[in-house]
Amino acid sequence: MTTGEFAEGSMHEAVGAYALGILDDAEATAFEAHLAGCELCAAELDALAGMEPMLATLKEFPGPAAQPLRPVPPGMTEALIGQVAAQRVKRRKRATYLLAAAAALIIGGPAVAVVVASEDTGTHQSAEAHPTSPAEDAFFNHMSQKVSATDPATQVTATVGTEAKAWGTHTVLELKNVKGPLKCSLIAVAKNGEQETVTSWAVPNWGYGIKDSPHPSAKYPLYVHGGTALNRDQIDHFEVRTFDGKALVDVPA
Repeated sequence: MTTGEFAEGSMHEAVGAYALGILDDAEATAFEAHLAGCELCAAELDALAGMEPMLATLKEFPGPAAQPLRPVPPGMTEALIGQVAAQRVKRRKRATYLLAAAAALIIGGPAVAVVVASEDTGTHQSAEAHPTSPAEDAFFNHMSQKVSATDPATQVTATVGTEAKAWGTHTVLELKNVKGPLKCSLIAVAKNGEQETVTSWAVPNWGYGIKDSPHPSAKYPLYVHGGTALNRDQIDHFEVRTFDGKALVDVPA
């Protein structure tokens, strides 16, 4: 491209060549004078900003794209820009692939561990890793009073933690040595005989709080919490019962 060609109306075609720095001094000076009054070329130049540094990075890629770009003769600006654009697409695809692969490793790793644990136990239900639950956190960190008891017949052990609230009593139950399948409730029994259900839960086949159990989850106690409108000084005791009325253990308040 020559200064004479600029004079014939080819200024708009020189944006790419100017961005790539392949215009000579006279051509660059002529284009800059044109650029001062052409919003279209200014917008295109903004879009091509950073093209020259990007060309330098193409040498790092393997394959044909790694070969140094040959000097671009006049009239080849569009082809050069097209080549650079194609390399940008390839780099984006490669980066997307690597990101997807990394995400698969991050997400897939824990998922595989859960599946293996499920197969080892011979059940389709996953073996929980025993994270600290809100009930467990409340039991160890917020209960100002705790009372434990073990039933001599069922050998079920329960510890009830209580926390006085303006609305009544926040209650957390720790339950051990109970086998399922069962559906149970924690009942608050008032000194006047009034009863309130604090919370209820299901016990799976493998149970909770069984130290010698082969099932990973069964070794941990059950922690559940709930509330009763009874004030703490109104409660006589707590009862752990099955839904069919069988008493598993009573805990003094």
